[in-house]
Amino acid sequence: MQGQIIKINSDLHFVSYENQVYPCKCRGIFRKEHIVPVVGDYVLFNKEKKLIEKVLSRKNLFQRPKVSNIDRAFLITSLKLPDFSLNLLDKFIVLMEINKVEPIICITKKDLLTDDEFLKIKYYLDYYEKIGYKVIYNTELDKIKDLLNGVTSVFTGQTGAGKSTLLNKLNPNWNLEIGEVSKALGRGKHTTRVVELFEFFGGKVMDTPGFSSLEFKNYSKEQIKNAFIEFSNTPCIYKDCNHTNEEECLVKREVSENNIIESRYENYLNFIGEDKK
Repeated sequence: MQGQIIKINSDLHFVSYENQVYPCKCRGIFRKEHIVPVVGDYVLFNKEKKLIEKVLSRKNLFQRPKVSNIDRAFLITSLKLPDFSLNLLDKFIVLMEINKVEPIICITKKDLLTDDEFLKIKYYLDYYEKIGYKVIYNTELDKIKDLLNGVTSVFTGQTGAGKSTLLNKLNPNWNLEIGEVSKALGRGKHTTRVVELFEFFGGKVMDTPGFSSLEFKNYSKEQIKNAFIEFSNTPCIYKDCNHTNEEECLVKREVSENNIIESRYENYLNFIGEDKK
């Protein structure tokens, strides 16, 4: 029968099936064949023997944390403590785009900004909305609940940005551990340790330690380029244009005319530079 791994503790894999959870072990051949089940995997298992027999094909797979089959990612993005980072936000967006996960930009700590400070950041948020991304605020709980319905979601983003705080607001019964932000370092302490998949407002959600690997060395330059969705809407005269040194590149023209914001283009160049290392 088919179930889904919702939690892993040592060699026990907790498989959910018809509102029951079965602690299972894996077939011995998995190790020989280098098959490593992760939270989110759909599996075929024997509930009497409590044995996972096969891991089914995945929509996507992340290594850190080890999770799979994610549909939607809430990118928890702080405006202050820690400060708003366009570079980090674009890293998360590119990572999700490459893995066919829908990014939702979820803004926290707006109340810590003055009106003038917020207006400067809103310019960028408006741009992300213009190119097709949803931008929501952590106070819009009903909107977040609607977005959770019917999909498997993950909450990730800056350390200390308020992931656990938001999840506790959505469901106070969770009482997830909340870490204080280190004012000296300007960043938070990792508090979430175990990855677990929960039924949540008509969908499923994972609370994870966060995506600790945000490097692009395992992705091609082409994959990174295609993850900048506004580039795809700007048809260059060169079929394989990399938007770097080509003289008549329309993407570069759009940047010069401020139709594509400079930070996005600079982050793209930075990311493909990392890819070359």
